[in-house]
Amino acid sequence: MSKKSRSRIKNAFFLSAGVGFLAAGALLLYAAALPMPDLNTFDNRIVVESTKIYDRTGEVLLYDFHENARRTVIPFDDISHHIKNATVAVEDAEFYKHRGIKPTAIVRAILVNIGSFGFSQGGSTITQQVVKNSILTSEKKISRKLKEWILSVKLERVLKKNEILALYLNETPYGGNIYGVEDASRLFFGKSAVDITLAEAAYLAALPQAPTYYSPHGNNGNKLEERKNLVLTRMRELNFIEEEEYTQA
Repeated sequence: MSKKSRSRIKNAFFLSAGVGFLAAGALLLYAAALPMPDLNTFDNRIVVESTKIYDRTGEVLLYDFHENARRTVIPFDDISHHIKNATVAVEDAEFYKHRGIKPTAIVRAILVNIGSFGFSQGGSTITQQVVKNSILTSEKKISRKLKEWILSVKLERVLKKNEILALYLNETPYGGNIYGVEDASRLFFGKSAVDITLAEAAYLAALPQAPTYYSPHGNNGNKLEERKNLVLTRMRELNFIEEEEYTQA
């Protein structure tokens, strides 16, 4: 390579780096000026639940009154460990390692979105999904995404990982007007979330990515089975389950 060519490449590199730093600085200034929700009021949010009427034993559900959402918020300990592991495996394998966001996933998503001139990739962690579903909206705007990144980092500072995962599992949509694993478990398997088996947990974890598309009541039963198997494969790769458990499920 000639000296002139090397000089051109060097100049192009420094020019690109300079533009990148300027763009990053402008983005940070823009993000700093955005109005942010107050996370101090996060615990005071009103989470709509169904009104349930049981028989005198308190065990048999007689009526379930709800408007736009069927949701029953339950403690983290009342959720099967299979559901927790399956969800982490397929949604955010590094959940217990990152601090709310994954910079590499964000960069990858930005590059893909620039290439497609859209917002097809989000690179969202479980924490980001909690922020989006609980505090922000799903609108596809740069300002909303910036808020999501900033608030996700802040949320990780005020809540423990298991508290964030509990929020996700209690509030994520599972299709139709079903929100949260408790009502999803009762609807699809006729049992509480604490009693869900490994195979059932894999089915539940398969749904949130596209609840309507993967719904067991729809026409894509084979796709649901494929994604359920993908969940189990990810669990095996992450050593959440043994080979024998994988084969049986």
